[in-house]
Amino acid sequence: MAGQVVAATRLGTLWDSRGILSLLVFRDLKVKYSDSVLGYLWSILDPLALAGVYWFVFTQLMHRQVGEAPYIVFLLCGMLPWQWTNHVLRSSMKALSKDSKLVRSTNLPREIWVLRTVGAKGVEFLLSIPVLVFFAITTHAQPTMHVLYFPVALAIQLVLLTGLGMLLAPMSVLYGDVERVVTVLMRLLFYLSPIIYGSQDIESRYGGTVARIYDLNPLAGIFDLYRSSFFPDQLVGWHAAASAAAISVLVFLLGALTFRRLEGAVLKEI
Repeated sequence: MAGQVVAATRLGTLWDSRGILSLLVFRDLKVKYSDSVLGYLWSILDPLALAGVYWFVFTQLMHRQVGEAPYIVFLLCGMLPWQWTNHVLRSSMKALSKDSKLVRSTNLPREIWVLRTVGAKGVEFLLSIPVLVFFAITTHAQPTMHVLYFPVALAIQLVLLTGLGMLLAPMSVLYGDVERVVTVLMRLLFYLSPIIYGSQDIESRYGGTVARIYDLNPLAGIFDLYRSSFFPDQLVGWHAAASAAAISVLVFLLGALTFRRLEGAVLKEI
């Protein structure tokens, strides 16, 4: 009962701090682009360059056996949300140490420093959506009714990234190896997630059993939902999406619990 009261109190404090959170998010964005000529375009150049490289390799140099046409749209449906994931996980490991003086001296709930990172990178993700729309128009990719699943995927990914951020933020302060391990895992996760290929490719080649194991990666279900906006066949049933939602909630709860348990030790360390 006491734990539930504390959790409710922390949630209430976070809600009361939502105005400050908004200011921190947009302050980060303003600082990031203040001395840049291209401004927010830098947020889309990285995924666009990567997508361009993979498009060239798989459509011009090799005979593509994965994904669907138009392949550039297929790629961007996975590449853009991947960039949000990648940036949040890398930035979360510095979320507390980066502004250590403010973290120690203010009465704000410390989770707000993780939410700030998730929010700022999430806004950048939303600002990159016009690039996907542009290529969809130029390649005549037709949106389907599944585009209604886009906000569902967004919500699930938001929950997942917030949970992972709350896990990584305190652990990276207390354990120096965390950042190195995450860097290696992120490289592996890129190829183990349906970005340059689709979940349907896994099921068609390796069967349902392997596909169910593959769906334990919550990014698989999330990316399937995004991609189904233009490629409905990529949504192979609801198992992957349901698995992604359940795992994301579990990760969020684990992250919140871990953050609360390690908060005192982190404040002493930073």
